[in-house]
Amino acid sequence: MTNHTELATFGGGCFWCLEAVFQKLRGVSQVVSGYMGGHTPNPDYDQVCSGRSGHAEVVQILFAPATISYDTLLQVFFSIHDPTTLNRQGNDVGSQYRSVIFHHTPQQRETATVVLAEQSAVWPSPVVTELLPAETFYPAEHYHQRYFELNPNQPYCAIVVEPKVRKARQLFAKLQR
Repeated sequence: MTNHTELATFGGGCFWCLEAVFQKLRGVSQVVSGYMGGHTPNPDYDQVCSGRSGHAEVVQILFAPATISYDTLLQVFFSIHDPTTLNRQGNDVGSQYRSVIFHHTPQQRETATVVLAEQSAVWPSPVVTELLPAETFYPAEHYHQRYFELNPNQPYCAIVVEPKVRKARQLFAKLQR
């Protein structure tokens, strides 16, 4: 992280979906899939998927606030997942798929608090997105990085990831690279 970039960390279901959307945005220089918010040091995918590690699947985003704001990243985040389902997104079920914002600065916490209140007024059911301080980030295994980009025809990608990418491209066309 430099004076010209910041980190944002979000969990909203499978990290493949989030990564595929955020890596297409202008001002985002890097998106890394990984794990945060658990109690097992250095967890692997199997431990996280079991639900026993306590971690959420997340993406850590390196972005330039002069090009894309944290508020905008949050708007994208809330547009591509359902923040009203506790510990699930679609058929992905378990605490590892929870909706969570890990803030890295007091300013991010403040911005996320405002956006969460706005989102609570929009959704017909209660928003269950957690807002927590960032913890140790563990990058996911290499084969999870750029997964959709490298495997667009994989059935999960074609059925679940592609519609989210298409929706974000339509809603945030001006932000696309």
